[in-house]
Amino acid sequence: MRLTVLNVAYPLAPVGPNSVGGAEQVLTHLDAALVCAGHQSLVIAREGSRTAGTLLAVPKVEGVLSDETRRWAQHQQRMAIEKALGQWPVDLVHLHGIDFHEYLPPPGLPVLATLHLPPEWYPAEVFRLPRPGTFLNCVSPAQRRACPPCAGLLREIENGIPTEALAGHHAKRRFVMALGRICPEKGFHIAMDAATRAGIPLLLAGKVFAYPSHQRYFEQEIKPRLGRLHRFLGPLGLERKRRWLSAARCLLVPSLVPETSSLVAMEALACGTPVIAFRAGALADIVESGKTGFLVQNEQEMSAAITAAGSLDRDACRESARTRFSLGQMAKQYLEMYEHLAGKKVAAEVFALGNTPRKESVSCAP
Repeated sequence: MRLTVLNVAYPLAPVGPNSVGGAEQVLTHLDAALVCAGHQSLVIAREGSRTAGTLLAVPKVEGVLSDETRRWAQHQQRMAIEKALGQWPVDLVHLHGIDFHEYLPPPGLPVLATLHLPPEWYPAEVFRLPRPGTFLNCVSPAQRRACPPCAGLLREIENGIPTEALAGHHAKRRFVMALGRICPEKGFHIAMDAATRAGIPLLLAGKVFAYPSHQRYFEQEIKPRLGRLHRFLGPLGLERKRRWLSAARCLLVPSLVPETSSLVAMEALACGTPVIAFRAGALADIVESGKTGFLVQNEQEMSAAITAAGSLDRDACRESARTRFSLGQMAKQYLEMYEHLAGKKVAAEVFALGNTPRKESVSCAP
């Protein structure tokens, strides 16, 4: 059946092929997959976003991202959702923001909310929402194991990446990379210190969002470490990301929080670049230690692993990405979930989506 799916992004970040955040990248791929499969894709996202389907733009928040600006943005989301539901025959709403519970649609349509961030970052009430026909899903087994009991929690759908678009072959150069949102929990200052200890340059890429804590982290922890040895590249689009990751000796991922997934680690492997990461959440499942990278405990171990990374097989990294992190498999599983949930206003059972779809009884909200 032909579906009309309304994807709703986090209101403070744009979506598109060059999006920085993982949630925004996943939404971008799902939007494209819906259009490719002949469905109608509607996307509520910040102005300046780029979509394959119909973009329903909400105003961009200017200046520092405060509690007041977040509340204003959430109000814009609620109005945009109300307008979309009044204008199009929407079959399913898919929410992606950490604040999705602030702009849930009224009862009637099935709603899927993907938890892109650690479960403890969400208020406890999202796991016991009274709204009928509201379902949650995770992006990795590690994340799902960390969730509290929840009647509407579906099986995870693991993130995927465009492995073929990242399969460039560049000569390795003498530098390491770190990439992602520039914020305290990513621990990039540790990566810089590990690279300094190893005597190798580090290139840091990513975006500093206008949150006071993010800007303070950049000014106090990152900027003082920049100079002759280390450089800050800013945000990278897909093509530049492919070139830099392909040429890097390895990618450093010193995350200080349990990662629910790591698109950048998957992307590095697709580029033939090993990943050196802390054993944080899903990173322990993504990195095959001793084969596609190393799992380490601290700055000292990370520094030693930078040297050891040169012995790892680039083709083994690429093969791991191709076989384990397929964008096509992710899109297929979401489309199957959309079709199933759209077939009932309040589902008594839902697909448990793994390698082979099967039915699993779930006690959902009445």
